[in-house]
Amino acid sequence: MRLRSVVTMLIIGGVFVAVIGFLMWPEAVPVDTARVARTDLAVTVSGEGETRVRDMYVVSAPIPGRVLRIDSHVGDPVTAGETVIARIEPTDPVFLDARSRGQAQAMVRAAEAAKRLAEAAVTRAEAELVFSRSELERAETLAERKAISQRALERAQIDNRTRLAVLAEAEAALRVRTFELENARAMLIVPNGNSVGTNGECCVLLRAPVDGSVMQILHESEGVVAAGTPLAEIGDPEDLEIVVDLLSQDAVRIREGAPAAIEEWGGETALNALVSRVEPFAFTKVSALGIDEQRVNVILELADPPEMWRALGHGYRVEAQIELWRDGDALAVPVSALFRSNGAWSVFVVETDRAQRRTVEIGRRNTFAAQVLSGLDEGETVVLHPGDRVRDGVTVVDRTSLID
Repeated sequence: MRLRSVVTMLIIGGVFVAVIGFLMWPEAVPVDTARVARTDLAVTVSGEGETRVRDMYVVSAPIPGRVLRIDSHVGDPVTAGETVIARIEPTDPVFLDARSRGQAQAMVRAAEAAKRLAEAAVTRAEAELVFSRSELERAETLAERKAISQRALERAQIDNRTRLAVLAEAEAALRVRTFELENARAMLIVPNGNSVGTNGECCVLLRAPVDGSVMQILHESEGVVAAGTPLAEIGDPEDLEIVVDLLSQDAVRIREGAPAAIEEWGGETALNALVSRVEPFAFTKVSALGIDEQRVNVILELADPPEMWRALGHGYRVEAQIELWRDGDALAVPVSALFRSNGAWSVFVVETDRAQRRTVEIGRRNTFAAQVLSGLDEGETVVLHPGDRVRDGVTVVDRTSLID
């Protein structure tokens, strides 16, 4: 009986120790895992961009005048040198105040007096010419009879030619005075509400400088404009480029010819583009947080045929992903598996259901993955988003296996 009691106590004690050991045994930490694999890894810089017609032509008024209402509409096709964009006619004269009208009337009276003076000069020159002609005829008759000297005959001829020149001079002066009188009377013309060019005598036609479409009407209604006033913009909507303004520290890493993807433009798929140039001039732009930023315009050229992006137009908003670096066979690890430890990048590698901390060397990285230079091999499993429960040597279990 004593032996049986001892055995029973030993069994009960063993069971108790086993239960305590089971309760105190560390529970496996559920984690998310991923495998280190080779993949096509690219590093990009993103920015908001805007489409624009590469070459925009502004049709402006070459002279001051009244531009008639522009009949063209935005989007209408135009042909270089043929399509009339706008018509400009002369403007009506301005109103005269009392002083200006008095001055103009005085100028008319002065011009009339000058014309009468010129007419009198013509009358006198005609009379003197008649007299010189009769004198020349008498001199010629006397010269035939040898009644006067040859010198006297020549003097009569010179006097006749002089009188002819005086008459021509007087007639020219009369014409000048006549034109001056017309000019003075024109100063008194007042607006009458009718366009000067309605009879078709005077009109300037502005034709399209290039083939394309009307992009914008800047002065649609009829009105008086000054020389140089913009009237319309002409461009080719199929000759688009994309302008993306980036931070200057991002722009210096972009090379010409780099590929880019155009997203969020409204289409179902992203568009392909290439960097045509990075402008050398930076400008200051205030961010949404009120911080002054130095921005640089990066120009992208669409690589896809126009049929894929024909719905795009001038000034449309897009999102651009510009490629800075790419490796088609890079050993990559998810960025969510990385953490800093003692100033170096580290990961937890799952080995025999235990998490083992390992220091790794990281190269290029993007939002989702990082290039592994050393410390990891292809096919190894790493812990994603390691929390404070994951420590070196702790037992872990994949969360997906628990669900299964």
